[in-house]
Amino acid sequence: MIREQLTELWRRFGTTHPLPWGLAIGIGLLITLAVAASTDLLALPTLESENVSDLIRQTDGTVQYIVIFVMAAVPVLEILVVVPIGIGLGLNPLAVALFAFLGNVLPIYGIIVLYDRLKTWWENWTDSNSGPSKRRKRALVLWNRYGLPGLALVSPVATGVHLAAAIALTVGSRKRSVAVWMTAAIALWTILLTAGAYYGIGYITGL
Repeated sequence: MIREQLTELWRRFGTTHPLPWGLAIGIGLLITLAVAASTDLLALPTLESENVSDLIRQTDGTVQYIVIFVMAAVPVLEILVVVPIGIGLGLNPLAVALFAFLGNVLPIYGIIVLYDRLKTWWENWTDSNSGPSKRRKRALVLWNRYGLPGLALVSPVATGVHLAAAIALTVGSRKRSVAVWMTAAIALWTILLTAGAYYGIGYITGL
């Protein structure tokens, strides 16, 4: 049933948006759905999204974008949750994308700069746990299979960018390489999520 609905949505979407822009957005949406469905991201508590939405609604003007910036910096929420919510609430898509991107990428730079100081704490914290978390296991699997580029490109939807950056540094990746690949990945997914949410919501509301 779900496959049929996605197929029908793809058919309609493809006929209403010219190539290659419509195709790129459609592929981005399908990639997002496929990766999210293959992880436990779809099982995130609904309450978290509702809290973010309510928090943005309770503010106005520039403060709304500051909230988006802060929420994008929070692990688990990040751009995957914040961008669709911001656009769904009718905020400026470009401003949502910019503030969400900055909120998501700046903590990564902080992790990279402070990693040497945080390394001992990180190692002690991981050793003190009974075993690695599902996200950490997934990050290590992605690293072993695809290296830094692969881990970075799927981290926004598969592991979270904070954990991915920490794992990449732990296994010996160069700080500059981590910064470049994580920035590129966050920028790419910000564009895909912004375009997908904007055109997707516009398409649904136009039915």
